[in-house]
Amino acid sequence: MPRNQFDLPVVVERDAEQPLSVQLGRQLREAMNDGRVRAGERLPSSRALASALGVSRTVVTTAYEQLYAEGWLEGRHGSGTYVADIAAQSVPAEVAYAAPDRPAEAGVIDLRPGIPWVAALDTPAWRRAWRLAAAIPPVARPDRRGLPGLRAGLVDYLRRSRGVSCPPERVLVTRGATNGFDLLAATVLRPGDRAGVEEPGYPNAREVLAARDVEVVPCPVDADGLVVDALPAGLRLVYTTPSHQYPLGGRLPVPRRQALLAWARREDALIVEDDYDSEFRYDVAPLPALYGLGPDHTVYLGTTSKTLTSGVGTGWLVARPDLVEAIAETRLRLGDSTAVVSQEAVRILLERGDLDRHVRRMRAEYGRRRAAIVETLGHLPLLGDTAGLHIVVQLPAGVPGPVIERAAERGVLLASLEERYASVQDVHGLILGYGGATVSQVRSGCSLVRELVREASRR
Repeated sequence: MPRNQFDLPVVVERDAEQPLSVQLGRQLREAMNDGRVRAGERLPSSRALASALGVSRTVVTTAYEQLYAEGWLEGRHGSGTYVADIAAQSVPAEVAYAAPDRPAEAGVIDLRPGIPWVAALDTPAWRRAWRLAAAIPPVARPDRRGLPGLRAGLVDYLRRSRGVSCPPERVLVTRGATNGFDLLAATVLRPGDRAGVEEPGYPNAREVLAARDVEVVPCPVDADGLVVDALPAGLRLVYTTPSHQYPLGGRLPVPRRQALLAWARREDALIVEDDYDSEFRYDVAPLPALYGLGPDHTVYLGTTSKTLTSGVGTGWLVARPDLVEAIAETRLRLGDSTAVVSQEAVRILLERGDLDRHVRRMRAEYGRRRAAIVETLGHLPLLGDTAGLHIVVQLPAGVPGPVIERAAERGVLLASLEERYASVQDVHGLILGYGGATVSQVRSGCSLVRELVREASRR
């Protein structure tokens, strides 16, 4: 007989530091892992459990969605929510206990950028990949370039998805795009070297260079992306996001790409292409990766953090074979590596076509959320709305700060363009991410933004 649906070993504390949904998810995870709640048992509905605990239904659905994404739960059509068979097995810790890519607490709408929708992960495929990956034999000295099977799988994936044609010798598996950039910087740069970063641009790129005592040179961008004619002389490399400039959203046109490669050859410099948000385009077809035009002067960076979740901790770097070998040596010297189980799980997702199917589903899902923002805020000037997981709302100077503060007071989290600048800020506004919120939450949050902007304009 199934256990009574309210007989669950969980309790939530309203005055605890952790959000209620995180408390609930953690306790359910522990109960499933130690056998107090067994595989195949049915959990109460979100409505019933919320009533029993005296919390809002959102608390329970948030916890359930995260456990679905991690593979602990499974749904049976018309029957309810059940504990998956994999729940009591060994699941990689960095996935099972990763901080959820969800709002900070129940009832909060998180419209900050950089958060994917993990609840939409194909739960059977996700669980299968990690179950099979966990069975991989231990490796005493794993190849610092990455598992050969994953590197081969990435070669095929990049060829068909991004037009990148390269042999496995040009691929190195990383822990993510930032990790790949850091390894490259540690290999080719020395203290005092000058390196360019888009302005505004990705703060982590600036931090990586600053940590290596490299002089960070801001490089201006416009509506199309990096302004190649404004690149200063003496740069060892320039970091750019040509597919969807972060954060303003420009797409670097072919003539500028050719000019950038000509600059790199002339200056004997490297172009670091962070292929940020390339998987998710809506109104326009993607351009092939810049790497394909100049593979010997370009280092291509990619990651699973937006297509899957940052908890997977797997990315890739594509470069000249000699540079790949040098970076592998740097990695050995620094003791840096990518978890073997994570690599194997991504390989399985690629091999079975599960990653491609997930990206196609999410392209449609994110497209609906993007449309909700455009529909709600269409009277305001929007930037970068053709791709990615965020949109910039351009506002007068002095308006974003108060809007962010008042929105937070009413449970909507927003981000400003301000911290994306290293020097003089010439574009002001909000960065609205729509990866970690539902369509209804996007509409609700953007309606509040519209109201607050209107109030600020009147003042």
